Amino acid sequence: MKAPVNKIIPVSVVDGPGNRTAVFLQGCNISCAYCHNPETQKLCTGCGICVDGCPAGALALNGNTVSWDEKKCVSCDRCIAVCPNYASPKIREMSAEEVFEEVSGNLPFIRGITVSGGECCLYPEFLKELFGLCKEAGLSCLIDSNGMVDFSLYPELLELSDGVMLDVKSWDPEVYRRLTGADNAVVKKNLELLWRKNKLEEIRIVCLSGESDYEEVLRGIAGLMGSPVTARVKLIRFRPFGVRGRLSGASEPDDRVMQELAAWAGEMGYRNVVLT
Repeated sequence: MKAPVNKIIPVSVVDGPGNRTAVFLQGCNISCAYCHNPETQKLCTGCGICVDGCPAGALALNGNTVSWDEKKCVSCDRCIAVCPNYASPKIREMSAEEVFEEVSGNLPFIRGITVSGGECCLYPEFLKELFGLCKEAGLSCLIDSNGMVDFSLYPELLELSDGVMLDVKSWDPEVYRRLTGADNAVVKKNLELLWRKNKLEEIRIVCLSGESDYEEVLRGIAGLMGSPVTARVKLIRFRPFGVRGRLSGASEPDDRVMQELAAWAGEMGYRNVVLT
């Protein structure tokens, strides 16, 4: 069982509680207009546009496949910047055992792993195998997901997971479609499922005035869970870093907007609100 790995961060303090190894898988099932790592959305098509511009000669076109020499790479990310397909040639096809071998090299300095993307739940069998290995080593296992894969179809994976950090990008279906090109019914279904099964590690809401209906998201969650809302909610200020397309020049909300939003959430009954 293999999956395309975009990168592995040995020690991260922003991908869940404590020190964690963060594993980012390649490929996504939506296209967020404000995605800050759009190069994780699709798999390389082998067009070769990135090859000639690589200053280190780390890329080569072999037939319809772009090969990447990790030892030559200087991480300038020029290949990512020029890719018309929102992909990256710097991908490793790795088995769960190979990923776990890298993860275990970070022991005893990590509490667990967090797998993200792209959308990591596109590879549920890979996740099950990886989480099984990590559990045997005493590591906790978290999923960072956009919620567009129905968790009810994968009860064994959910059982192995210690929790899910769920992106709730919008509440109104039309707003969600404008932001992502998809429908959000399954996100709401997953939100309720994870809450009832006590698998909701964190709710993540990106805040961008005029684009995301973050106030409606907070109302919708409160309506579902009732008051007080004890789930951890992270209000994420939109930042343009890495964003491509129509929102690349959008302005981030200022401190006042974010602080007022957090205060309003507190008045609604939210008890664990974090601003980033």
